[in-house]
Amino acid sequence: MTKWEYATIPLIIHATKQILDQWGDDGWELVQVIPGPNGTNPVAYLKREKQ
Repeated sequence: MTKWEYATIPLIIHATKQILDQWGDDGWELVQVIPGPNGTNPVAYLKREKQ
């Protein structure tokens, strides 16, 4: 059975691509992006297979 680990990261609008590229290079896959608690800064949910 595949096991997963998850991460939740805040995104900065002007650096979203760089942030997601960095996490992607570490093996994380983007699952969803939702508005943050204050309604402005988005939050990304990521997953990767547990080692």
